[in-house]
Amino acid sequence: MGVSAKLSDAGDELTLFIEGRFDFSLHQAFRDAYQGFESIPETFTLDMSDATYLDSSALGMLLILRDYAGGDQAAIQIVNCNEDVKKILTISNFGQLFDIH
Repeated sequence: MGVSAKLSDAGDELTLFIEGRFDFSLHQAFRDAYQGFESIPETFTLDMSDATYLDSSALGMLLILRDYAGGDQAAIQIVNCNEDVKKILTISNFGQLFDIH
């Protein structure tokens, strides 16, 4: 369980893989997964195919990532959400801030 990351060969796209419960226990691992590169990637993809749960602290972490990635100009997509995760993102109106598939 946790967070892992894969940077594209060109260094311009970072994919974050969330496994299990996405809650405050992943706060530091989530930040570590996207910070510390030579430059900030142009695009971010959050793969939620193995995420089972998402709470309000995870929503906050997504907003922090958005700010880090450029705020309104950030290119972040959230993919492979199960129905429960997608429902939480929809209720929270995150579809207005992120590209959700």
